[in-house]
Amino acid sequence: MDPLGYTMAVDATLRHVLSARPDAPQVTDPPPRPHPVRAATAALLRRLADRVEPRPVCARA
Repeated sequence: MDPLGYTMAVDATLRHVLSARPDAPQVTDPPPRPHPVRAATAALLRRLADRVEPRPVCARA
């Protein structure tokens, strides 16, 4: 058995096993870019909801 290969295998195994530790470095996903169609649809639906929303009845004194 090749001593260098054994050492490399042990190092690779330790890196793999220790990567699941809670203090392991984390790589986050980049924030998603807003899709223009989705943003336009959301704005349209918000305006429509504002238009059809029931108005409060004014209290008479």
